[in-house]
Amino acid sequence: MKLSIGTKRQALNFPNESRSFDETRNRVCFWGYDSAIEISFYVAAEALQAINPEMEGTAEGILHSFDAARERIHEVANKVYAGTDQGTYAVNLTADDLKYTQQRNC
Repeated sequence: MKLSIGTKRQALNFPNESRSFDETRNRVCFWGYDSAIEISFYVAAEALQAINPEMEGTAEGILHSFDAARERIHEVANKVYAGTDQGTYAVNLTADDLKYTQQRNC
């Protein structure tokens, strides 16, 4: 993985707004890029419910909730990914990750 000066990772890019709902695991999947390396991210429906209590529990409602919080989710993804080991290509974002950012922004 490409590291910037000071051994910090570069900020991820999210050029593709694609996301999908994984019904089996009840989570939203999306992708970011560290240079040319694709990183998969997963946000459980429960994590989205924690930041949007009025969220509908349908696939459409969950994706809508993701879309409404996309900027925050990308910010959290960058922070969580920066703290992972090199060679990490899949990251789960939790309700605690999203809530912590929400509390700091209040």
